[in-house]
Amino acid sequence: MQILNNMGDKMAKISTRARTIEMSGIRRFFKAAKPGSINMTLGQPDFDTPEHIKKAAIKAINEGKTGYTFNAGLPELREALSGKFRRENRLSYHPDQIIVTAGAGEALFIAIQSLVDNGERVLLTDPGFVSYEACVRLAGGIPDPLPLTSDLHIDYSALQEKIEGARLFILNSPCNPTGTVESPDQIRSIVEVAMDAGVTVLSDEVYEHMIYDAVHASAALYGDDVVTVNAASKTYAMTGWRIGYLAGSPEYMEQCLKVHQYCQTCATSISQYAAVAAYTGDQSCVGMMRDEYKKRRDLLISGMKNMGIHFPVPEGAFYAFAPLGSEKTQAIMDAGVIVVPGDAFGKRGAEYARFSYATSWDNIQAAIDRMRPVLED
Repeated sequence: MQILNNMGDKMAKISTRARTIEMSGIRRFFKAAKPGSINMTLGQPDFDTPEHIKKAAIKAINEGKTGYTFNAGLPELREALSGKFRRENRLSYHPDQIIVTAGAGEALFIAIQSLVDNGERVLLTDPGFVSYEACVRLAGGIPDPLPLTSDLHIDYSALQEKIEGARLFILNSPCNPTGTVESPDQIRSIVEVAMDAGVTVLSDEVYEHMIYDAVHASAALYGDDVVTVNAASKTYAMTGWRIGYLAGSPEYMEQCLKVHQYCQTCATSISQYAAVAAYTGDQSCVGMMRDEYKKRRDLLISGMKNMGIHFPVPEGAFYAFAPLGSEKTQAIMDAGVIVVPGDAFGKRGAEYARFSYATSWDNIQAAIDRMRPVLED
């Protein structure tokens, strides 16, 4: 009895902010996968990090480059990222406007901590990536879900209705979990309506190179009140290296750097040297991985359609967001295909399930074979 009372006492001492968020549904189902199951939960490339990137890390270790870096990141990495923005995104971010972080997750966290005050409303899509709502709540903000259209794109009319008075709109294209890519015209319209309302756009572009049937447009092309978040994680199969970055106006980055200093100090030095090689070296690995993801996507979508499951073909990222309903989702998991139920991404995702096809061709084919008796029944 005394132990239970002590537990209750300790729970009462936990902050309201911590109590109002949940553990990630993605991680929960990933951990719950049993041996022998086909795990299609994590958005983690199954490719090895390219060899020239690994060699750069080994070289840095051998040369003793294992100490702290500047808080904002290695100058040569920020210079490389500035060049990347110019070449690939037509954006002019000075190296001093870029902060290197421990993955895109930290970049999102420090941006929201720096830009959102208690009680301020933040628009985010529902369904949308699990971290957004939690980060907003931890900053004391109020998440305001924005519905998607029937084809899983941002509902522009709903955005127009809700945008006034918001502090931030979190844009994610290509989108996790839906795989949708907003067109350049749609991105322009979204940014323009946000700028007219005095709302900052936080643009999460980590899947920009995983696009198959569309083109990527950076939100910052269309307005100056935009913070851009990206990472090496998906592009170069470097999820465990934990290298992300954010870029924006000098005023915003000055404040973001303060938050970064106190929660992270700096990103790992070895990973930063590896990232220099990633962004300045041979880029053929990116196209190779993208081509393979497209083949895997087509295999999964074809298999689902043959089983009578029809939905918009994902244009980017490496996820299929399929309208299975909770019963069929549970049935395929009972058959050994582990996915993330759509309600992990928001209330409006309840009738969906997210499949990650960042896994092998053989795994996807085996998953289709296991699902067929369940879904065709």
